[in-house]
Amino acid sequence: VEENVGLGLELAGVPDAERKERVHRQLKLVNLDQWSNKYAHELSGGMQQRVGLARAFATEAPILLMDEPFSALDPLIRTKLQDELLQLQAELKKTIIFVSHDLEEALKIGSHITIMEGGRIVQTGAPEDIVLRPANDYVRDFIANVNPLSVLTAWNVMRDRRDLEQGTDGWVWLDRRKTTRFKIDEHGLVAAAERDGKPAVWTSCAEIEGQPEEAGQVFWANPGTSLKTVMLAMHRSQTAPVALFDDQSRFVGAIGVRDVLSAVLRR
Repeated sequence: VEENVGLGLELAGVPDAERKERVHRQLKLVNLDQWSNKYAHELSGGMQQRVGLARAFATEAPILLMDEPFSALDPLIRTKLQDELLQLQAELKKTIIFVSHDLEEALKIGSHITIMEGGRIVQTGAPEDIVLRPANDYVRDFIANVNPLSVLTAWNVMRDRRDLEQGTDGWVWLDRRKTTRFKIDEHGLVAAAERDGKPAVWTSCAEIEGQPEEAGQVFWANPGTSLKTVMLAMHRSQTAPVALFDDQSRFVGAIGVRDVLSAVLRR
C-alpha cells in the first residue's frame, strides 16, 4: 500500500525521505496508516478506494480528475466514501473534477454540476439550479426521479422577512396560520418571540435529535440548512414555521409548510 500511494511521487523524482513523509501523511488522512505494509488484495473494496484517494492527494496537484471512482462499490460503502471525500475536500481545498453517471451522487458531491448530452455541455450550475431550473427537456428528463429534499436548502424555499405579514405593535407573523410571531429591531435581531401566545423556546434544527418537546418551541436554522432537516423540524413542531438567521444572528426569513410544497410542486 505504501509503495502504491508513493508511485506517482517516485516517478516525479521526489526524494525518499520526503516521499515517505508525504505518503504517511496521506495514509493517515484516509485512516490507512496501520495498513501501509499490506498488499492491495488484502484490503476491502472500500479500503482499496481509499488507497486511490491517498495516491491522488499525495501528488499535491491543484486539480484532480476522478472518473467514477465509486461505481463498483456496494451502496453502503459508496455512501461512506462519498462522505469521506467531501470531508477530505473541505480539509484540503482541492478542485476535483468528478465524473459520474449517477445524478444523486453528482448532486451530493458537486458544488457545481455540468450535464452533457452527446459530448456537448447542455447545462452547468449549482445542484439546486439544475433541479429547479432545468435548461431543456433532456435535463428535465435526467432529473425527473431526483428527490428534491436531497438537494434543496432552506434558502431555496424561504420567504424573505420583508414579505411576511405585518401585525400590530411591530410584530411580524412567520406563518399564515399566525402561530408564531417576532418583533425585529432596527438591526434585524429578534427582540421578542412568541409561539401560540407563549414566549419562544429556541431549538436549533441541527440539534433536533434528543431534544424534548416544549410549549412555545420555535425551531431555527441558517439558510444553508437542508430542506430535509427543516421538514423534520416542522414535523416535530406540528407544522410550525422554521425561522432563518444569518451568520450575524439577523432574522432573514421563514419557512412554512406551504412554502415547502410550493417549491417541490414547482419542480
